[in-house]
Amino acid sequence: MSNPERTTDTPATDTPASATPAWEQRFRAPRVSLPDWAEEAPQRALFVSNATGTYELYAWDRETGEQRQVTDRANGTTDGVLTPDGESIWWFSDSDGDEFGVWMRQPFAGGEDVPAVPALEASYPAGLALGLDGTLVIGRSTDDDGSTIHLLRAGAADPVEIYRHRESAGVGDLSHDSSLIAVEHTEHGDAMHSSLRVLRTSDTGVVAELDDTRGGTAELGLAVLGFAPVDGDTRLLVGHQRRGRWEPMIWDPVAGTETELAIDLPGDVSADWYPDGSALLIGHSFEARDELWRYEITTSLLTRVDTPPGSVSGATARPDGSVEYLWSSAAKPPVVRSTAGGVVLDPPGAKAPDSVPVETVWVDGPAGRIHALVQRPENTRGPLPTVFEIHGGPTHHDSDVFTSGTAAWVDHGFAVVRVNYRGSTGYGREWTDALKHRVGLIELEDIAAVREWAVTSGLADPARIVLSGGSWGGYLTLLGLGTQPDAWALGLAAVPVADYVTAYHDEMEALKALDRTLFGGTPEEVPDRFRDSSPLTYVDDVRVPVYISAGVNDPRCPLQQIDNYVDRLAARDAVHEVYRYDAGHGSLVVEERIKQVRLEIDFAQRHLG
Repeated sequence: MSNPERTTDTPATDTPASATPAWEQRFRAPRVSLPDWAEEAPQRALFVSNATGTYELYAWDRETGEQRQVTDRANGTTDGVLTPDGESIWWFSDSDGDEFGVWMRQPFAGGEDVPAVPALEASYPAGLALGLDGTLVIGRSTDDDGSTIHLLRAGAADPVEIYRHRESAGVGDLSHDSSLIAVEHTEHGDAMHSSLRVLRTSDTGVVAELDDTRGGTAELGLAVLGFAPVDGDTRLLVGHQRRGRWEPMIWDPVAGTETELAIDLPGDVSADWYPDGSALLIGHSFEARDELWRYEITTSLLTRVDTPPGSVSGATARPDGSVEYLWSSAAKPPVVRSTAGGVVLDPPGAKAPDSVPVETVWVDGPAGRIHALVQRPENTRGPLPTVFEIHGGPTHHDSDVFTSGTAAWVDHGFAVVRVNYRGSTGYGREWTDALKHRVGLIELEDIAAVREWAVTSGLADPARIVLSGGSWGGYLTLLGLGTQPDAWALGLAAVPVADYVTAYHDEMEALKALDRTLFGGTPEEVPDRFRDSSPLTYVDDVRVPVYISAGVNDPRCPLQQIDNYVDRLAARDAVHEVYRYDAGHGSLVVEERIKQVRLEIDFAQRHLG
């Protein structure tokens, strides 16, 4: 199912690298994603790179070493998948970042782009599953239709609609032999906790249901992690929250069995199959760092897969048993490594300069200890000008991962503090689910507690603390400037929610469902909650300079509601600047990203002195 969250995560130049600031070099340095590979043709791979200065899809023949650019669009392309036979590449074509479009298909070896399923009109994507035999399952979301799922059987001319509901739903997976379809849905009305349904491909009849919401009395979610990669094997790997955190189990919807796994690790646990179906590749996220493990299903043996301390942004088990993973830390730029040894995909060009390591701190907050991550310039003593860089989501968390934007602030003499407030993932279900009804205000209580620590510990200069963030972090920035006007020296809000009522009515359907879950209803049903949590309510209390950036095609935090907030600032001549750019919820163009960071740093330096 598509992720209903507000999250934001090199052109040729004649300027010598030595003359370019290190922070700009980090943005322009060549980057690649973890390569995806075709199940029946593992030598064929697909990855994302910024090699041209815009993030685009690239095909890679691992036997010959040949690489070629698949997509070439002004605002970039990152959503793509290989067909299981490796013959074709599917990529999602929207309009300038608006996330509304159709799936296109291109031969792996190159050729014309054609609509992959011409009979389906444009929509927001809601999952995709491609079968070995040519069976296709496509999820769609539109304001008019809600969620729909369509099945194109192997050899059929046109797809048939097999699912429709107003609430959020999407494609989970298709079994290896294309006989079963797993669907994630939120028909119960809780967009943060999905239930599962398995259908037969032959007649679309229901095989089984799995529902941990228990009539709405217990907020427990489920997630499809994937069918076993073996013909005739009906086992489905499922994520669940029954013990207060995310962890996997094996559900056989045909046999009607559930098998819990003996994985005794303290943090959130995810899993994927090894290609032969005998073992699981385990991802373990705990206190902002990641580990990998191998779990033998028959013996329950859990063995550590050696990775350096830091964050693993993706991992895959290859047919030879090796594991490839994308790794970075706050100090070290990302690299795709293999347990077989060496770097898997090393793009040409100057490497990104290192940054500084992260320090972790725990601060007592109003509802428990709060985990915060701190980076500061080397060989400096406080108090320092400090940026509170607030993550988006809200169901996301900051980690020990390399971030060019954070490193840029450190290079300019700022300490950076990132807070995994209530609502963040990675600290158990109760911490994540605490974000209800008092939306925004709960997170800001935790951020205020960490701000107090930053001042009393001597890290931050209380007169030069910046509140900053993108997406949900931008929303919290504007809300914090109005509800905590004495705490912040200025605010930097990228693609924020600024007027929550207008945002609700203009945003994509999946986010409407999320907001109904967070607030307990629509703006018409619970107007007081929306009013209390909207930055627009407090705009006249903002006393410090405000910088806002917005994508004109953003479907998640649409432009009109930002304009409503800006108009209120302008009406009383409040100090503010607005930058609008031609993209959606963030930009995939490297120079545009650099420009936006440069504008933010310049704004802060001018107003902080």
